[in-house]
Amino acid sequence: MSGNRPEIEVNGRRYAWPRAPLVVVCIDGSEPDYDDGPWGSDGGGYIERAIAAGCMPFLARALETGTRRLADSVVPSFTNPNNLSIVTGVPPSVHGICGNYFYDPGSDSEVMMNDPALLRAGTIFAAFQEAGARVGAITAKDKLRRLLGHGLAFGDSGSFSFSAERADQANPAEHGIENVLATVGLPLPTVYSADLSEFVLAAGVALMTRARPDILYLSTTDYVQHKHAPGTEGANAFYRMMDGYFAQLDGLGATLALTADHGMKAKHDSHGDPDVIYLQVLMDDWLGADVARVICPITDPYVVHHGALGGFVTIYLREGTDAAAVISRLAALDGIDCALGRAEACRRFELPEDRVGEVIVTAARHKVLGTRPERHDLTGLTEPLRSHGGRSEQRVPLLLNRPTPTLDPGRSLRNFDVFDVALNHAQVG
Repeated sequence: MSGNRPEIEVNGRRYAWPRAPLVVVCIDGSEPDYDDGPWGSDGGGYIERAIAAGCMPFLARALETGTRRLADSVVPSFTNPNNLSIVTGVPPSVHGICGNYFYDPGSDSEVMMNDPALLRAGTIFAAFQEAGARVGAITAKDKLRRLLGHGLAFGDSGSFSFSAERADQANPAEHGIENVLATVGLPLPTVYSADLSEFVLAAGVALMTRARPDILYLSTTDYVQHKHAPGTEGANAFYRMMDGYFAQLDGLGATLALTADHGMKAKHDSHGDPDVIYLQVLMDDWLGADVARVICPITDPYVVHHGALGGFVTIYLREGTDAAAVISRLAALDGIDCALGRAEACRRFELPEDRVGEVIVTAARHKVLGTRPERHDLTGLTEPLRSHGGRSEQRVPLLLNRPTPTLDPGRSLRNFDVFDVALNHAQVG
């Protein structure tokens, strides 16, 4: 509790009222170094290498007394299911968003999972706003904005929700805010750029200064991480930029909590070509045409930097097909991490059974999965492919600018524990 403010219960979890403004940042695609522990001997993660290169002086200082932990993301390690897990505090089996994209057998159509009608759980934002908090959510891409803002009331509430992609279209009725470009002082960014994420962070600083919400959620894009490996000049420049905004948010007295929706791995061969297993080709060869339908849930409107190639697919099979035989053949393939039936996969990965196919497949560490070559436009890949979606991109950072003395050091964390850690365990003052 904080003063007379009650604890807030959301989806079976209880959260204390923020004792200082809380800013949670989801750094899309922020691969940590975890092979040799949180700050492994080779400093292989984005943040670790940027700190080692002197590019994140604020965060380096903050973590001397703050909190530095690792957490596991949701599988599939994609944007939509993980952002929704973070803001609901529960896995996809509860909130229902299990990909960026899914197949709806009822309508025989492949659709984006960006409609709030698909969401089966309320958000932390809506619950806190109902209790009187001012809440803000700023996303890079508009695909997430409607989901994250679901249940929020605008008008006189002081709450807002908008995307950097369409910041010029923000209005009081739909977004709770207007004149965003003038407020932020930056031009509208292009989607495929580091500027899109910078706009999110600059808007966060501007609105924390001006409106001072009780809870602010900032979600960036992984454009940079798809193109640049940890420790490279492009990656370090991006994390240096973010560090400057983190310092400003800290200077405004905020509790700052950083996590990620997923990591990122190189997914190419020694020649720099994408290392792909095209599963629809295999299914048609094994079973005949139109017996299996392979769905790549990484698919969204922004596929230039990954070509809709990721580490997780689901396969729908015609009734009567021997799923066990298909699973056995898939599991024997080089480059497959696991092939599971629907029930087992949904138990293991906490997914909704009615929104996945009969078979779930994840790729090995440096492989990606696709349907057919002609269905994946790879002309936009200007760098060797880096992507995500499987278990190898599940580990992410969970960092705070404050100590968390009541947090069990042996507790296994998920990225969707970030609000619990920040509200229930962070030491403020």
